[in-house]
Amino acid sequence: MSNQVLVETSARHVHVTQEVLETLFGKGYELTKKKDLSQPGQFASNERVQVIGPKSSFPAVSILGPVRPETQVELSASDARSIGVNAPCRESGDIAGSGACKLVGPAGEVELSEGVIVAKRHIHATPEDAEKFGLKDKEIVSVKIDSNGRSLIFGDVVVRVSPKYALAMHIDTDESNAAFATPGMMGEIIK
Repeated sequence: MSNQVLVETSARHVHVTQEVLETLFGKGYELTKKKDLSQPGQFASNERVQVIGPKSSFPAVSILGPVRPETQVELSASDARSIGVNAPCRESGDIAGSGACKLVGPAGEVELSEGVIVAKRHIHATPEDAEKFGLKDKEIVSVKIDSNGRSLIFGDVVVRVSPKYALAMHIDTDESNAAFATPGMMGEIIK
């Protein structure tokens, strides 16, 4: 079918500014690439930080690169609850008034008064992909996933269109587990 999209699981991770990176790892520090991600120019780094909430913490959360204009922590709803952080479901970058936590690295720590979110499920698409599927930027669609005994339809999927993207749908670990998602799984876009 022509309305198929690759479904990828986005595990908990952190995006940092250069300033926060240097506070956590030392002056002049630069992220080192562990592996490329599906989105062009994005990568998982070798660097990890502790994410601390009021109830608990995660000892080694991956930082994704490159550095960003704002620091943001993306957790699943289960992750956020387990460490006691009130993290709203938002699009990446929409961090005003979001959850708070502490980040600890080998050289220092940073208290974030906001920046912790549960990322809205979304589809990355190029303008060509969007035209092919009849989609528009910020449009809300559904995606049907057929799996062994746990098929479901995800609603409220935000379409994000940019020439910088590669076609893929991103869901968090809670959503992935609910659907028994496996690497390479495809979903059907429903308008």
